[in-house]
Amino acid sequence: MTEALLGGVFIGTAVSIMLIFNGRVTGISGIISGVLKPLKGDVSWRISFILGLLAGGLVLRIYFPHFFVLKTQAAWFDYLIAGLFVGFGTLLGNGCTSGHGVCGISRLSIRSILSTITFIGFGILGVLLFKLFRGDL
Repeated sequence: MTEALLGGVFIGTAVSIMLIFNGRVTGISGIISGVLKPLKGDVSWRISFILGLLAGGLVLRIYFPHFFVLKTQAAWFDYLIAGLFVGFGTLLGNGCTSGHGVCGISRLSIRSILSTITFIGFGILGVLLFKLFRGDL
């Protein structure tokens, strides 16, 4: 079983557990948004979830550092710009790829299917324009 397939099984299982037992969609931007704009009694699970994500990443970094080998030669500024575009897209799309792509599509949400297609399409367009601008095409 490949690492990507195993990761997909873990993600699918985790979001299913969250939906079945908590009735919540596991969209990271929505979880973080709920911490930044808290509602009474709705923050502790969100903080625990975020800390769990960070802890899981740290454990992987310690035990499997080869998972974190960066295979691109982009400058830090490129990552900053890309992150800003992703953040803007998350606000504009009312959610992120984890919420729409994993959770929404699995629930056959038309809005999430269209959002995911839009995310992917603009991601491809963004990379093409970026490479064209930098002269890499």
